[in-house]
Amino acid sequence: MILPKKNLKEIQSDLDSGLYSMSDLLMGYIGQAKQHESLNVYIEIYESEAKEEAGRIDRKIKNGDRLGSLYGCVISVKDVISQKDQGLSAASRILEDYKSPYNATAIERLLEEDAIIIGRTNCDEFGMGSANENSIYGPTKNGADAERVPGGSSGAAAVSVQMNTCLIALGSDTGGSVRQPASFCGVYGLKPSYGRISRYGLIAYASSFDQIGILGYDPDDIGRVLEVAAGKDPMDATSSSQKVNSYDKIDVKSNPKIAYFPSLIDHEKLDESIRVNVLQKIEQLRSSGASIIAKDFEYADYLVPTYYVLTTAEASTNLSRYDGVRYGHRSNSSKNLEEMYVNSRTEGFGKEVKRRIMLGTYVLSEGYFDAYFTKAQQVRKLITEEMDKVLDECDFLILPTSTSLPWKIGEMAGDPISVYLSDMYTVLANLTGLPAISIPSGTNNEGLPFGIQLMSKKYSEYDLLSIAKSLKSTNS
Repeated sequence: MILPKKNLKEIQSDLDSGLYSMSDLLMGYIGQAKQHESLNVYIEIYESEAKEEAGRIDRKIKNGDRLGSLYGCVISVKDVISQKDQGLSAASRILEDYKSPYNATAIERLLEEDAIIIGRTNCDEFGMGSANENSIYGPTKNGADAERVPGGSSGAAAVSVQMNTCLIALGSDTGGSVRQPASFCGVYGLKPSYGRISRYGLIAYASSFDQIGILGYDPDDIGRVLEVAAGKDPMDATSSSQKVNSYDKIDVKSNPKIAYFPSLIDHEKLDESIRVNVLQKIEQLRSSGASIIAKDFEYADYLVPTYYVLTTAEASTNLSRYDGVRYGHRSNSSKNLEEMYVNSRTEGFGKEVKRRIMLGTYVLSEGYFDAYFTKAQQVRKLITEEMDKVLDECDFLILPTSTSLPWKIGEMAGDPISVYLSDMYTVLANLTGLPAISIPSGTNNEGLPFGIQLMSKKYSEYDLLSIAKSLKSTNS
């Protein structure tokens, strides 16, 4: 079938009326995925399992049985989120043959509401990257230009939505890994507040930063998935007990107050076409009744260094569990225990993961702990306090999503610092635990997409989705 460009509410109406079946819809998505195999989006498509689930939902519709709130929603899942009896490799050789024995809490909740998972998507190894190039499965390509990166680390998740192979994609966002690829691929990408969605079943990169995020075509769909996935989980002590409201009952803020940081919008690293577009969006919001307030922000130059000191420190600790003893890759070329540890990790981890483990080990080492890790924690606290002040006065903060447009595959291979700096605008939300969304905002003269980013107070995801929805209707 020709896949409809419709949101979930419209798809459910079509299924109820018999315009097409769930099985037809699923096969349309699978057909799209196979048509775009050259983009290297899916590590694995769960064709037989998904067909079985689609048939079950078709029978429920035919029999008039109760349906879950997400029937008709086909979802791709990044290869860092556990799915029972499915492969879970984090795109790393060290977990290449590993299968998860359980579902992540977010997956369990979505399945209970009749969502169907189509497959697992490629990503940067252990979520470490901004281009989806650091994977044992090879790079994923951007659907807008196959010579360019889709962003990372959830780049393939973004492309799975971009190329209409699913309605929703689950990714993970440690420093922008959902929002930056959403920007590069012209889709919506939401990073919820820290703790809003349980991290149980999410492979840890940096535990105080990681959050499962949601990508989609439509803010309404993201809101409906968030409503199901969010909430307190006894398996995750960091999950929030803050009430999760019904997305359908959220009111759009009238005449919101929106802050912006001139120092970040005028930053020398920001692509000019993105800068012009952000300024145009600010004027558009002003003309629609929003109060626009310029704010000073003195910590711009500390965002990326603080983020990388802290996340690499946490990564070096989290990844110490992959030692070749309990699970994962074990080297066959070892003569003793120490050699087994060293060889297993040397063979199992890729270059970027090794780089971050080494950096994290260094900043945690005796003699450097206070100079780097402790100082970075202090700066993180100052940044959080500053953002709390801004959002106490204003409803939203508007920013670019990325400093750049998608670059060509391999172009940044020898320049990791430039790649790290491309995260300048996204790491702010992870450092502070605040929610943020990337909204498609335009294309350059080569047709390459980019987005703008909005942030708001903690647990105000629905406010972000509401303003994203209003901007979508204005742009339509």
